[in-house]
Amino acid sequence: MKIGELARRTDCRVVTIRYYEREGLLPEPARSEANYRLYGEAHVERLAFIRHCRALDMTLDEIRALLDCHDHPDRPCHEADALIDAHLDHVAARIAQLQALEGALQALRARCQGQHSAAECGILDALTHPPEDAVANASADGDHVAGVHPRL
Repeated sequence: MKIGELARRTDCRVVTIRYYEREGLLPEPARSEANYRLYGEAHVERLAFIRHCRALDMTLDEIRALLDCHDHPDRPCHEADALIDAHLDHVAARIAQLQALEGALQALRARCQGQHSAAECGILDALTHPPEDAVANASADGDHVAGVHPRL
């Protein structure tokens, strides 16, 4: 099948398929006489595997490691176990960060009930004059967890 058919069958964009090829996650397909990429069922299955990993928020390096385990079925699976354990730890840390963020936002929201002018808004005042410990603990990146809110 050509790349468009692979994209349709896997609900994956063509540019993403090419990206996964460049990153070495998908093997290079055979080429037709007209130099079209020709994909098979193995590509469909591998792309489904990759997309499932991405849906679980795994990095490309984590996916590479899991694919390496998958590609060597005679090896023990402790590497896959360890990778998932490490990913679970990462997810737990992100959840803790998000819960702390939620608490900070709830405290900020409690500072104003929308009954004053913007000049008297407790939220705006708190953002303008943060507590000393909040400024001291902020790093260049902060503890911000990317990808959890829409871009404005």
